[in-house]
Amino acid sequence: MKTVEIIGYNRETVGKKAAKDLRKEGLAPCVIYGGEQPIHFAVPMILFRDIIYTPEVCFVKINIEGVEKTAIVQDFQLHPVSEVLLHVDFLELNDDKAIKMDVPVTFVGNSPGLQMGGKLVAKLRKIKVKALPANMPESVEVSVEGLDLGKSVRIGSITPDNYEILYNDSVTVASIAIPRTLRSAMDAAGDE
Repeated sequence: MKTVEIIGYNRETVGKKAAKDLRKEGLAPCVIYGGEQPIHFAVPMILFRDIIYTPEVCFVKINIEGVEKTAIVQDFQLHPVSEVLLHVDFLELNDDKAIKMDVPVTFVGNSPGLQMGGKLVAKLRKIKVKALPANMPESVEVSVEGLDLGKSVRIGSITPDNYEILYNDSVTVASIAIPRTLRSAMDAAGDE
């Protein structure tokens, strides 16, 4: 699992005006939950580039003036127009407490449908899973082995390893679409 380290500074005041002043200085107001009490702090916005703007799952090691916490990003808000980072919520990790995260999907295997000219259409790019921090996967592997044209792979065909998938087994993860040119060729062959 990828771990990103950031440095934070305690916030003396909390509120809209204080948060606005922090943003003017290039700092993002943050709060970390899950411990005994919420901790309010600020982090330079530039440090979030490797955390928020990536499809990868990562844990965040936060050093708040000498106090170290390991957490995940629970939620964040961006300005609707300027896309400036407005606020970040972290969830502190405990080794014995399961967490929920959206994990990217990785497709593996050879599909006869793809070799015949079909196109892989991913219905889900991320899957919500629940696991202990030590068992959290970097990605969920979905096998497209043996998928023919027009066929789909569903959540039920995934075998989780030390984690739980929080979707119904009937949800489609991906399918092999038949391109228009191939479909018209198949229809013409069927008419003959």
